[in-house]
Amino acid sequence: MTLAIKNLVAAAAFVAAGMASAAPVTVVTGSDNYNGYPISGTGTLAFSAALLEALDVGQIVISPYGDLVSSVVDNDQGYYEAVSATARVTSLSIDSATGTVLSAATTGGLQQIAPFQRSVSTGGSLIVTDLNVDLGAQRVFATVIGGNGVGTLTNFHLWNIDSITGATAVTGPGEYTTYLSGLSITEAGFNTFVQSLGLLSLGRGALATVEDFGTITSTILVAGPLTPPIPEPSTYALMGVGLLGIALAVRRRPK
Repeated sequence: MTLAIKNLVAAAAFVAAGMASAAPVTVVTGSDNYNGYPISGTGTLAFSAALLEALDVGQIVISPYGDLVSSVVDNDQGYYEAVSATARVTSLSIDSATGTVLSAATTGGLQQIAPFQRSVSTGGSLIVTDLNVDLGAQRVFATVIGGNGVGTLTNFHLWNIDSITGATAVTGPGEYTTYLSGLSITEAGFNTFVQSLGLLSLGRGALATVEDFGTITSTILVAGPLTPPIPEPSTYALMGVGLLGIALAVRRRPK
């Protein structure tokens, strides 16, 4: 019995030590590595069909903003068929014990400009950029730059995430894709959109019908482990000469 109690105590201490060592680590892509693996990624925000219809009502002009990897703004038919922006992941927060991705930050976004339209908008502008996705709380924060006196709002809670599917943990080299769907706007976010774009009754009503603002697709790439460079043949030759010199010196040492 005494031995069993000692084993239980030892096991509990081991588990406690493991829990104490587990902590979120922040990885800056492009400069940091995670467990020796170079890591990078992108996040793509795609607007929903309902949001595109609301943008059509307000005749909102959309353009890329900031340092985006790529963007799609398709309104060749006079109405929006697709709007998306792919941004570079700048940093990740990862649970050191499980590899679970806790949050991801990106750079760049989209700008929206509303023209004056009677009963729709008095005119205004809105920029949504530099997203920071909290996967644990299922929230999306952003930097919002709005017209009509809104100004710049940083770390602004803009959307809530309805569901998260796909890979949620980094376990080694490979490609990990996570889908964040059902982006619903917060009350503060809705009011900020309305003020920034100067929306009137028709414009505000169109925006209010949008329950799902779109999806975010996160792709994290983990390369193979870093390996030291292979020496040139001349380097091996110099090493050989050096070792030969050491051997001769040892042989000539007085006994």
